[in-house]
Amino acid sequence: MNSLVKAFDGLPWIVKLLLALPVLDGICWGIYRICKGHIIAGIIWIFVGMAIFWIIDIISLLVYKNVVVFAK
Repeated sequence: MNSLVKAFDGLPWIVKLLLALPVLDGICWGIYRICKGHIIAGIIWIFVGMAIFWIIDIISLLVYKNVVVFAK
C-alpha cells in the first residue's frame, strides 16, 4: 500500500488534476485515502466523492497541489 501512496504522490500535477474529475475522483482518491490509513474517509470518498466531493479535490489541487485527507 505504501508503494501506491508513493506512486500517487509522484504523479505530475496535471495527472492528479485529471484523476480528480467526477467518477474518477471517487475511485482513485478514495483508494489513495484508504492506503494512507484513513479508511473511513476513503470509503466515504468512494461513494460520495464521485458525485460531490470531487470539487473539494479540484480546489485543493489548484491551491495546495495535493489532495486534502481531512484526518490526522
